[in-house]
Amino acid sequence: MKKLFVLITAIFALLTLTACEPKRGSEKWCKKMDETPKGEWTLNDASDYTKYCVFKQKPEEE
Repeated sequence: MKKLFVLITAIFALLTLTACEPKRGSEKWCKKMDETPKGEWTLNDASDYTKYCVFKQKPEEE
């Protein structure tokens, strides 16, 4: 019973946290990245920021 509760809680927390994240490449995502210290960016973050926020490419629909 305890394992089931932990599993359900973990799934709920994961869904809650991922639902709040703006879509990569959106205007909200660019603003969020502007506020994030550059030292905390990953290589993918820097690459996508350049592509979507600097060069203004539109993200592909997934």
